[in-house]
Amino acid sequence: MRKNKLFGFSLIILAILFNSCEDKKFQTYTANVPVYLSYDELRESVKIEEAVPLKEPGKIYFKGNYIFINEYMKGIHVIDITNPSDPSPLSFINIPGNVDMAIKDNILYADSYIDIVLIDISIPSAPVEINRLDSILSYTLPSYNNKYPMATIDAKKGVVTGWKVEEYTQEIYNNPHPWGIYYEYSYVDAMSSSKSPSSVGGAVYGVGGSMARFATYDQYLYLLEQTSKLKVIDISDVDSPELSYDKYVGWGLETMFIYEDYMYLGATNGLHILDLHFPNNPIKTAEYNHITSCDPVVVSGNTAYVTLRSGNICGGTADLLEVVNVTNKSNPVLLASYPMNEPYGLGISGNTLFICQGDNGLVVYDVLDKQNITNHKLAEFSNIHAIDVIPLDSLLFTIGNNGFYIYDYSDVNNIFLLSTIEISE
Repeated sequence: MRKNKLFGFSLIILAILFNSCEDKKFQTYTANVPVYLSYDELRESVKIEEAVPLKEPGKIYFKGNYIFINEYMKGIHVIDITNPSDPSPLSFINIPGNVDMAIKDNILYADSYIDIVLIDISIPSAPVEINRLDSILSYTLPSYNNKYPMATIDAKKGVVTGWKVEEYTQEIYNNPHPWGIYYEYSYVDAMSSSKSPSSVGGAVYGVGGSMARFATYDQYLYLLEQTSKLKVIDISDVDSPELSYDKYVGWGLETMFIYEDYMYLGATNGLHILDLHFPNNPIKTAEYNHITSCDPVVVSGNTAYVTLRSGNICGGTADLLEVVNVTNKSNPVLLASYPMNEPYGLGISGNTLFICQGDNGLVVYDVLDKQNITNHKLAEFSNIHAIDVIPLDSLLFTIGNNGFYIYDYSDVNNIFLLSTIEISE
């Protein structure tokens, strides 16, 4: 009986091997075929160029008398705003795959697909790459035509910079469906605020918008990655930065805002609060849950302001402003909720709240009375497209699909436009 069983088992193994060989075949189909940039080319691609027009602006960052504007997936515009009525483009830093950035002292930290690039901006008109962290970020893919399957990705060839929809032939094994290997696309249209441009231990930080995913604090660079992980990089020595923390901290993470030794993470399902008193080891203190939506957050005093936006990417059905008491960092409490019109990024300055509303422009509220915010509208600018803002002193920097705007809000009852840098077709 034992011999019969062994004989039968052997036949099964042979049958499997035979069928595997027989089923091996080639199949041709229309697919999204990846376009690669080799790793060698990627790591030689940062170039300082003359100023170029804005075409597809993304995140914004302020430092000193300069605004840094991301050109989505291409690099960073450096603009002198010493005279805010007449901003002067200085240079363009060509950085393939760039979406996010942060600044500490005179070093700009920018993502370049899977790498982090360190750029000395001591002379803003002539930035210089000084270091690079290779492969510190996860391998990600740009969006593709979902009418067609994705061809097999070979990460050894480099990073994927785009796609060609064309006929594709691949070897398949007993697989009736022509589907390649899938990777999650993780670049999120989002941007956060880091420290205000004050000094902490002698260091000077820049200021980002409410939808950033990078921030600097103390001697560390913080990165949100893959919608669930927080990475902390020790940048005390720019010649040898080191990864010191890499952990899952929540699901659906989108934005980062640091305020008074705490990190506030906006997520599609809630607001996460992390204690930064030990900055190389953030500790989560609370998670405030809300409806599924896109979720930038800013904080002032003991109050967090959160915009919730519905849509295909974000999910949910409601567009809201939520006002949350964060006095107790372990127990945030909802104070009020207000209907909004497609809210995106936001900014807070004293009792003045600026909310971007995409195609619906920019709206400004006095938030002294937390229970009646929408009854105290100060201004509305419906003639612009607004995604994110940075309010600073008396100036408001606004970015949208139509361009970059600078407003003067020294008198909140008489906010007016100072200048515009328009999008080039």
